[in-house]
Amino acid sequence: MKKLAFTLCMLFSIWSCDSNKTELTIDHSSDLKKINKTIKDWDIAWETKDLNLAIKHYTDETDWTNAFGARVQSKEKLKDLLNRIFNMDFVMSGENNYGENEITFVNDSIATVRSQNIRKNQKWPDGSIMEDRIINHLRVYQKLNDNWFITDHMISQAWPRESN
Repeated sequence: MKKLAFTLCMLFSIWSCDSNKTELTIDHSSDLKKINKTIKDWDIAWETKDLNLAIKHYTDETDWTNAFGARVQSKEKLKDLLNRIFNMDFVMSGENNYGENEITFVNDSIATVRSQNIRKNQKWPDGSIMEDRIINHLRVYQKLNDNWFITDHMISQAWPRESN
């Protein structure tokens, strides 16, 4: 009798498992818009040298590193650093050419975003023009109170490779 009960339990367990179940899909369209808006705000802030808009979407304990290795670990220190950067005319010269943002949702409240910018006509401190270069951004976002905030932001750069 015990074997029959065990066998029936096993069969019932197997039948109740549906291998064709579809996973719950989450509509992130509203989140995508919100995240893309934060990046657009960053771009506008860079062009207009608007410090408050530049830091608006960062958490107070953000961890931010630029392409030259300058690292800050708070929103307030990021504001101070960006104030210095925004006042360097040679850094602020040039044009940005952004591609599409690659947004990946790790879960409902964490997302990563990769962005790429081809920076053209930026100047060196002596006023000469730099070669065009590729600027990559990797941002980590956390959803807090239905808004997306940047907790980590790393910027890297690469010079275009010569054709072989």
